[in-house]
Amino acid sequence: MFWSSLLAFTALANAAPQTTPIKGPGDNSLVRFGCSQVVIERLDPLVNPGVNPSPHLHQIVGGNAFNASIPSSDVSELASCTTCSFSEDFSNYWTANLYFKARNGTFKRVPQVPNRFLDGEQGGVTVYYLSPHKNSVTAFKPGFRMLVGDSMRREKKEGMNTQSCFRCFTGPDFQGDNYGPCGDPKLDTEGFPTGPCLGGIRSNIHFPTCWDGERLDSPSHQDHIAYPVGGPSSFATTGECPSTHPVKIPQLMLEIVWDTTAFNDPNDWPEDGSQPFYLSTGDNTGFGQHADYVFGWKNDALQKLMDGACFGDTCEGVLKQDFSEANKCSVPNTVDEITEGWLEQLPGDGSGA
Repeated sequence: MFWSSLLAFTALANAAPQTTPIKGPGDNSLVRFGCSQVVIERLDPLVNPGVNPSPHLHQIVGGNAFNASIPSSDVSELASCTTCSFSEDFSNYWTANLYFKARNGTFKRVPQVPNRFLDGEQGGVTVYYLSPHKNSVTAFKPGFRMLVGDSMRREKKEGMNTQSCFRCFTGPDFQGDNYGPCGDPKLDTEGFPTGPCLGGIRSNIHFPTCWDGERLDSPSHQDHIAYPVGGPSSFATTGECPSTHPVKIPQLMLEIVWDTTAFNDPNDWPEDGSQPFYLSTGDNTGFGQHADYVFGWKNDALQKLMDGACFGDTCEGVLKQDFSEANKCSVPNTVDEITEGWLEQLPGDGSGA
């Protein structure tokens, strides 16, 4: 996002009741860094552990411990490298891929491009961690994992427009990036934009900020986490946690920039004028946008970030690496299928499960 707008948008965002804006820098931490692609593959060790291939395609970033199954242990001890610019972050973050469906019925994967100020990143995801002030949040523990969103959702859901959205950039170089994520009443939509986006599309996905303090996971991968009592918080705000989930955890947000500019020709769009983009789940509404997280920070590095009044992609005492090094990290493909070029159908036939 555009850093000059960071201080202004908190007052403009649709913040839930009982919230405290995070203004950074100061006693708070607003950490933003890039993670290049580690693999694009039809695996999901959280929802479909051990299943190869899983129902739909994902784009994954982070440590090279990613596999069809990831043990519920300290992932930082399992991985030997990471695609993230913080070299102590061996976590894995993944989302569905985006595809364009041409008028002739064929599909092509939409490439991801580096976000603003993250030159050198290859595809990938921008990761945010936020803390309102020192000693206010508890970093995730080894073995922690969670899921946000519902891959099967195909309609609006009350209160979720601040948690999952698409920014329709109005021109090159991130034009239209004047509000915080999911805070622009005109350019941010919960579902896919309905017309061509001249500068591409950005996804934003926010995770809940409260934890029950006991379970590192749950059968749904969601029940051990919760939103504040006032409902889902806007970006850079935090609310009071419910008694069932009393532990405040860092606000985690993922941001993906999709380069849709090659697909703006109206002659390639459906004849009825409807939008032509699909998530790899087969969802052409965008309401099924979701994200998975497996914690893998080394030792207390994340807690240092949250308590260190850190801003951007640097923090005293937390190690970094250049993308030239991060981009050497990868995971070999284990699913024998074609995901690139023009396809007759989505990989896995676009199963939303």
